[in-house]
Amino acid sequence: MRNEKHYVMRSGWLRAAILGANDGILSTASIVIGVAAASVTKEPIILAGVASLVAGALSMAAGEYVSVSSQADLEEADLNREIKELKETPEEELVELAKIYESRGLDKVLSIEVAKQLTNHNALEAHARDELGINEISAAKPLQAALASGLAFVFGGILPVLAISFLPLSQMVILQYLLALIFLIVLGTIAAKAGGSSIKKAILRIAFWGTVAMGTTAYIGYLFGINV
Repeated sequence: MRNEKHYVMRSGWLRAAILGANDGILSTASIVIGVAAASVTKEPIILAGVASLVAGALSMAAGEYVSVSSQADLEEADLNREIKELKETPEEELVELAKIYESRGLDKVLSIEVAKQLTNHNALEAHARDELGINEISAAKPLQAALASGLAFVFGGILPVLAISFLPLSQMVILQYLLALIFLIVLGTIAAKAGGSSIKKAILRIAFWGTVAMGTTAYIGYLFGINV
């Protein structure tokens, strides 16, 4: 029996990890570039990079946890409502489930039979999956998403911070941009392969928006020219 790959099973942690790593590289590099464009020493660049790394990782993890927790709360509320309805109006719920199967292509008789059998097996599971769209794969996992996002941000953001120490100040802006772009392209390629999507599209998307973000912060730095 052939073991099939289903990329959707990775969707929960993969989305958070990709978002975290991408944001880690892009936001940290952008801040480093912006400060470098207005600095004559490396110290403020390093400080800005480290501060961005720490604050960004905590912010990503907290934001992801709150966001996914809200989704989990909604799912729990829907499931509790469904439990109540299954207790109070089981016949109506059975008909509702059968109509769902009928709308998907089964004839009326078979729809009723499938609804009965799945209800007898696990009524809540059947309604959660087919009525609410909640299953084990797609269910919200706040802690998993927060850890994946926060750790991935650190992994991505540490790269431009480490690069500060060996890059010459006179070429810091352009070299940080090029390194960040390489990091983003590598990340986009890995993400596309892991998710089974187009590598070319992922690279073009991440390179374009990365250039826009870093170019904007560099311009702002040059514009202010604080010389700290």
